[in-house]
Amino acid sequence: MPAPSPQRSPESSDRLWWVYMVRAENGHLYTGISTDPQRRFEQHRRGRGARFFNRSPAAALVWHDRCDDHSHALRREREIKALSRAAKEKLITRLDGQSSIAANGVAPPAAEAKLLASSKENHDG
Repeated sequence: MPAPSPQRSPESSDRLWWVYMVRAENGHLYTGISTDPQRRFEQHRRGRGARFFNRSPAAALVWHDRCDDHSHALRREREIKALSRAAKEKLITRLDGQSSIAANGVAPPAAEAKLLASSKENHDG
């Protein structure tokens, strides 16, 4: 008698996976993977999922990239997490601004001020 075929898990390769970055209100970036980055961003905004947002709420979905499968998404997530802050910001600025989704429609002032100060330090130093 043949063995039953394994049931496909949610991580199966027939689903689209995405790697994404969310900016917290304090300006820090969180990188994760999901089959639906918009839904996952909304979960982060509501305080569900990553403990990363316990200190500062999720403010905007600022970047996402489609991956071939779950394994590819995990590898890409590791690559992005290993990037410097400046390299992550370059990825974000290359993305069409309309793809970034802020919780209130605009970048939080505290995060924007922090980023501008950081950018000025990088150019001055």
